[in-house]
Amino acid sequence: MRDHGGGIDAAIARFGGKRCDWSDLSTGINPVPYPMPGLPDDAWTALPDKAAFANLAARARTFWNVPAEADIIAATGASAIIAAIPHVLPKSGVFIPGPTYNEHGAAFVAAGWQMDDSPDHAMVAVHPNNPDGYLWEEEKVTAPYLVIDESFCDIMPDASLIHMAARPNTLILKSFGKFWGMAGLRLGFAIGDPVLVARLRDLLGPWQVSGPALAIGAEGLADPQWADDTRARLGRDSERLDRIVTRAGAELIGGTSLFRLYQVENASHWQDKLAQNQVWSRVFPYNPKWLRLGLPAPDRWAQLEEAL
Repeated sequence: MRDHGGGIDAAIARFGGKRCDWSDLSTGINPVPYPMPGLPDDAWTALPDKAAFANLAARARTFWNVPAEADIIAATGASAIIAAIPHVLPKSGVFIPGPTYNEHGAAFVAAGWQMDDSPDHAMVAVHPNNPDGYLWEEEKVTAPYLVIDESFCDIMPDASLIHMAARPNTLILKSFGKFWGMAGLRLGFAIGDPVLVARLRDLLGPWQVSGPALAIGAEGLADPQWADDTRARLGRDSERLDRIVTRAGAELIGGTSLFRLYQVENASHWQDKLAQNQVWSRVFPYNPKWLRLGLPAPDRWAQLEEAL
């Protein structure tokens, strides 16, 4: 089942209100996005050229400290890369430890792969894991073909396994939308084995990233001070969120500084109560006691406290 956060339109249809009334805490997206830079007109009007792609890749290489042996490709969000990966690996069985982000399993199943219980051929590790924030150790991610999804790892760069991008048959995934708070921009990256990246490049085709995304991504990746300041703020805000939610009776059991995972008696009941105050949350079909909350925007904390 491809369940996700988001879906404010469905929440509005069920609970009422206008979109501007709602606080969407069902995702792990930074609620204070990177400030929008000014864009040249040709970012909108011209086909993206090789120089723009090269500039974005160079800034990504520096920001993430990418090994020299690894290649980089950008795409319209990490989800586009996730859908393509099963088609660039030799088809067999894949081990995807869960519960985790379900698009990986859906993509491999749609491509005709078998789901395995051990990493004998291919493995996908979400690091940190979504929804519990589990961090993988290098010695535990071993498979002939390896995918490490670091979509949420920019909050904790010291935990990154980016050095493994130099390993043959390995891909590391990055997402611009979550940490930089620009999910609508649709920008993600695959970093790793040049052979696999070349196959992705052939599969995704030319102009796979828009001109505005190339320009904004390049600006954001060249701003380490904003990244440092953002990590500090996210840490403070996640602690504030924990105080508010645990005071209401929930137990913190995991997460990251972009989303928190709580255990409650009845997660669906909590979701409904929050939604009656136009606060949307994430529940999980495989665990009726898990409730995940992202961070409120700076002007939405009072709404959450009132809802609780």
